[in-house]
Amino acid sequence: MDFFHDATPGWYALAILLLPLAGFCWNAFTYRTEFTRKRGHIVPLLTIGAALFCALTIFKHAVLDEELGDPAIAHAGAGHAAAHGADPGGAHGGAAATDAAAKPAHGALADPRWNWSSKDHGLVYEIIRSGAFRIEAGISIDHLTATMLVVVTLVAFLVHLYSSSYMHGDKRFSRFFAFLQLFSFSMLGLILTDNLLLLFCFWELVGLCSYFLIGFWFEKDDPPRASMKAFMTNRFGDVGFLIGIMLVYRMFGTTDLGEIYAAMQAVAEGRAEIPPLYGWEAGTLLTVAGLCLFMGPMAKSAQVPLHVWLPDAMAGPTPVSALIHAATMVAAGVYMVGRIYFFFTPTVLAFIAGIGTVTALLAATIGLVHNNIKKVLAYSTCSQLGYMMLSLGVGGYSAGLFHLYTHAFFKACLFLGAGSVIHAVHTEDMREMGGLKSKLPVTYRTMLIATLALGGVPFFSGAFSKELIVEHALMWGWSHGIAHMLPALVAIGGGGLTFFYMMRLIYLTFYGAPRDQHKFEHAHESPAPMTIPLLVLAFLSIFSVGWPIPVWGGHTLPQLLAAPPALASIALGHGGDHGHGNLALVLAVLVISCAVIWAGYRLYQRTYKERNPGPEVWVARLKPLHHTVSNLYWFDEFYRATLLRFSFATARVLALVDQKGIDAIVNGVGALGQVIGRGFAAFDRIVVDGLVNVWATLSHALARKLRRLQTGNLQDYLAFAVGGMALVTLFFLFLA
Repeated sequence: MDFFHDATPGWYALAILLLPLAGFCWNAFTYRTEFTRKRGHIVPLLTIGAALFCALTIFKHAVLDEELGDPAIAHAGAGHAAAHGADPGGAHGGAAATDAAAKPAHGALADPRWNWSSKDHGLVYEIIRSGAFRIEAGISIDHLTATMLVVVTLVAFLVHLYSSSYMHGDKRFSRFFAFLQLFSFSMLGLILTDNLLLLFCFWELVGLCSYFLIGFWFEKDDPPRASMKAFMTNRFGDVGFLIGIMLVYRMFGTTDLGEIYAAMQAVAEGRAEIPPLYGWEAGTLLTVAGLCLFMGPMAKSAQVPLHVWLPDAMAGPTPVSALIHAATMVAAGVYMVGRIYFFFTPTVLAFIAGIGTVTALLAATIGLVHNNIKKVLAYSTCSQLGYMMLSLGVGGYSAGLFHLYTHAFFKACLFLGAGSVIHAVHTEDMREMGGLKSKLPVTYRTMLIATLALGGVPFFSGAFSKELIVEHALMWGWSHGIAHMLPALVAIGGGGLTFFYMMRLIYLTFYGAPRDQHKFEHAHESPAPMTIPLLVLAFLSIFSVGWPIPVWGGHTLPQLLAAPPALASIALGHGGDHGHGNLALVLAVLVISCAVIWAGYRLYQRTYKERNPGPEVWVARLKPLHHTVSNLYWFDEFYRATLLRFSFATARVLALVDQKGIDAIVNGVGALGQVIGRGFAAFDRIVVDGLVNVWATLSHALARKLRRLQTGNLQDYLAFAVGGMALVTLFFLFLA
């Protein structure tokens, strides 16, 4: 059976999207009922479980049964674009199509089924049409989409299950699950949509849900501040993202991803061109648009300098942290870069690589000194997201997305494990823990497995994706010259830093003597709904998508995530390929990675186990550096001293202008109106009312005079009649 020959995948995809929305609506509209207040997790668990089943069905047919074609001869997203024959010449000055259909596509698509589009099967809804502008809601499925759907729904399902116990007894229990459902709906919509503008809408909804969930405990001091910080920081990036979408529409006259791909393909093949816009040539336009588009992922995926919101987001419930860090918000940025990868010019990719390199290094060094267990993991996420961006920037498309998938499982395991520890000792400070290995055996073992995967230890899932990143970084640096080797050096050295700070976390939490005897005595292992997700995620941290065994329809996962052609690079006369690694390079990377991991492990042993020298000695030796890193490189202080101070000063000036200027004008106009009103009132009272009163007085006086004629005597009335007739007769005689 060919699953993708008709509209069936679209209905499965719609089910994946709408099931969490249905769960949100159920909890939102029945929150007053006894069932929802006490068992508000049941319906959300069922809906996200059903969505996971649908995602697995699509994954089976798309990947395991190879019904979406062979990645060796096709690339994601092109089938729909070619099938639609999108006109690169937009109605608003887009690239002019010059015989776009006359020449065959570069590296002709041997398998048009590589991408399944709902528009090919009539499953599309037109949201807006105004002249040439239109927005159509459609669904696009390829290997990237199919794999991401499984990752998001699986992690979301495990987080829902975990939360049923972790959040038990919370006074807003059903509300929490309603927000989780809306969060899942937003991320799944972002993955499935085939329109850049609709992607932005789901993107904003993801940000809104994070605001709700980070600030869920709004009665406390920190969560509302953290949620506002996350919301406002992401707005900076989203403004750039929206400007980028506008530029794309001005260039191509569409926001449909398939049509944009077709237009870029025509430009790359010389069948069309992008005319100048705002005085910029095609190369500048593509670069500026690409940089603007990347601003969204730079904020959403917490890249320096817009990373400051992510550690503070730990103020929310721990299951939220797991969902944000593993499968939703921060993953959305990396996914979006992968989805529009074909659009980025070499300049933009180099910028992405640079930002990723800086983020990977800075966040890893902060993780060395932090004592909050969740914030160590948060900076670890920042660092690993830097790895992903670094990989995408140096041309390691499949490696970066591969690491996104492996990272989702072991990072979710680590965050949920941290939640289990916090649930047991009621503190997030690792200096108050210690010795918990015997008290929390399941939590300890699962977190250790996830730590080994995060550290890149061989035979764990993270090792394979990290080694691919290092390999691509080395090839990129080699092809661009020695000055471009910094990403490779950071990718290699960061592995040692990662292993050190994660083993430090394990040691401070689970080893040594208890540093708070009262907390230690009351600690206990978490219940089954919390430990089962940990066991599943620990298993996936070893035996998951990370293993380089061709089990996915005869391919490894990196082979399935074949990079689309670098159309922007080709259009500007650059090659998009930096070569391929050979066995010698792979072995060299493996040896170097193992050596760095061993160095990190030995440093951890000497510092914390042997205490030769101990951590306090290192702090004393490196006091200025330690002080700088402990204060998070002064990013928050810099923003407070510049952006916030400028914002507050601007607000005060505007308030002064409002009070002394606008209010003065308004009050002056009001006072003038009062004066004019009093003048009109006087005129009305003296003139208008005076005339009316005079007429009334005259009428009254005349009436009093005439009233005397009413005597009531018949003789008087006859005399008046005769006199009147006499007067009339005399009048006419006089006229005659």
